[in-house]
Parts: sequence; C-alpha cells; structure tokens
Amino acid sequence: MLTTLEVLTTVVVGVMVGVEFSVAFVMNRIFNALPEDSDQLARAHGGRMLGAVMPVWYITSLVLSGVWAVAEWQRPGAGLVVGAGALLVLSVLMSVLLLVPINNRGKTWTPENRPADWKEQMNRWDRYHYARVAVIVAAFALLVSALA
Repeated sequence: MLTTLEVLTTVVVGVMVGVEFSVAFVMNRIFNALPEDSDQLARAHGGRMLGAVMPVWYITSLVLSGVWAVAEWQRPGAGLVVGAGALLVLSVLMSVLLLVPINNRGKTWTPENRPADWKEQMNRWDRYHYARVAVIVAAFALLVSALA
C-alpha cells in the first residue's frame, strides 16, 4: 500500500510539473508567436481552462505528499518528502498570492476590454510562473530521491 502511495504521489506531481513546464516553455512561446489578438485570446482561454484544473492538482499533490510524509515519518527519506511538501506549500502560496490575481484578470480579457498594459501583466505572470516551475521541479526531485 505504501509503495502505491509513493508511486501515485510521484506520478501526480510529475505530470503536474510536465504540464506547468509545457505552459512555461512551449505553450506561451507558441501563443507569443500568434498573429494579432490571438496571443491574448489563447492566454485568456488557457487561463480559464487551466485555472479550473490546476488548483485541484496542486492541492491533491500537497495532500498526497503530506500523507506520504506521515505514513513514513520514521523511515529514511521522510525528510525528503517533508521538504517536497514544504516546496509544494510554497508553490500554492505563490499561486494564490502572485499568479492567480493576474490570471483572474487575464481570463476575462478580450481584445475589446483588455488594459493597455496587458502584455506587461502577462510578462509578470510568466516570470512568477518560471519561479513556480522551479519550485515544483525541486519538489518533484525530492520525491523521486525519496523513492531511492
């Protein structure tokens, strides 16, 4: 049962990392290369779609890591899982405090109602997202290390 929890947690966090990495280094670059208003429209749609899914994914990753840490508290590697959990807490805080407010504005924008500084706001979101990706990659690395 414990092995199942370890593998499930690692896979859930790993896939989340893959999605967020793809947003940062693939999708947003594709969006930025689109003509005219397509970039802003694509980001708004992505914000609506992923904004609905990612909170559940982040919280699930955090809960699974917490359960793993408690279940293996006395075993070697528990400190790595606790460290991963702490980084996942940091990623949730970063999301709520830095990224979600920008995303909530951006997902409602259209070419007709977007603010003049919309690109600056999206660039700020991108910078915060790069930092969050680094945090969740580190959390994933700790979870993988705890498996060994």
